Amino acid sequence: MREVEVSRFVRATPRELRRHLSPAAVVEAEDSFAVREVHDVDEGTLVTAGGGGLQLSLRFEPRDDGFYYTQEGQEGPFEAMETWLTLASEDEGTRLTARSRVSLGLPLAALTDWVAAWKRRGELDRALDNLAAAVE
Repeated sequence: MREVEVSRFVRATPRELRRHLSPAAVVEAEDSFAVREVHDVDEGTLVTAGGGGLQLSLRFEPRDDGFYYTQEGQEGPFEAMETWLTLASEDEGTRLTARSRVSLGLPLAALTDWVAAWKRRGELDRALDNLAAAVE
């Protein structure tokens, strides 16, 4: 597995930012898949998303400082993917951080997981940009 992390300062308080955060909003902000269904389940929310011939389910769990989510089941682009989205107060705004661990589960994991992490970093960058734009 490879891990990536991106961070961005947002000119909104954590409270203001939380009003714009939902599992569906996070998936849409990544700009890779369209949300198809959202279901509340035990201890969280299950989001089904798809695009480009792929479909995946993401299980979101709320945390005091944001969300934790992971790809559910065998559908989707990754063998394993988990992400932490956290908010922390900083200088009259919020430090929004996304950290993700990914694996494609393919041969030559050093290379294939590096490519997966590179793509995931791009998704996380877009997510933070889009989430910040919603409140700034």
